[in-house]
Amino acid sequence: MTKVWRVVIIDSHPTSTLGTKLILEEREELRVTGMAATWDEGLICVTEQQPELVLLDYKMPEGTAETVLEKMKQSSPASHIIVLTDSDGIKLLQSVVHLGGSGILSKQASAAQLMLMIEGLRAGLAVLPMDWLKKGIWQVQQAAIDGAVYHLTETEIFIMERIVQGITYDKIATEISVSRRSIDNYLRKIYVKLGVSTRAQAIEKFALTARQKSPVFN
Repeated sequence: MTKVWRVVIIDSHPTSTLGTKLILEEREELRVTGMAATWDEGLICVTEQQPELVLLDYKMPEGTAETVLEKMKQSSPASHIIVLTDSDGIKLLQSVVHLGGSGILSKQASAAQLMLMIEGLRAGLAVLPMDWLKKGIWQVQQAAIDGAVYHLTETEIFIMERIVQGITYDKIATEISVSRRSIDNYLRKIYVKLGVSTRAQAIEKFALTARQKSPVFN
């Protein structure tokens, strides 16, 4: 008998959430057991239910998925987490996987493509778009300096670039459509990744690393 996978959907758009729920529940082996519209609600739902699958909207009013993905995976280690995004997925893939995600899929993907990804996960396989392979995604590697690996995401790199340029936190928040508080959350993660404790140290280390010829940030 095929195991029924419990699914939690985390998306700030009710219409999108309902549409995804209807698509999933056309399959007998999938049952949506939770829906959340915020990171906090989603984290609670995943922690309590320990679902086999989580569909996570990459960009929410509180920020982007990097702010919650690692914590969500730690709270429910067995859950597969698929990140749904409007952004260029190939640029986000490595950071998503590093933080515990099982895959990334465009919001423009068809229902059939979503089901193929889920079926792949059920079989222990990863499913990637063919054009990503043609672009040479297998060449994406972690780069290191003095043995330290910096897993800065695309958003974190953008924030640091703007800080180095002297842009205020409020303006950066407006530019990436997140709250001022989210910028503080991003900075805390950046400081940990760079191994620093102050803004000045982060700017110095980021600027120094950016001048290296070999890529450091993923």
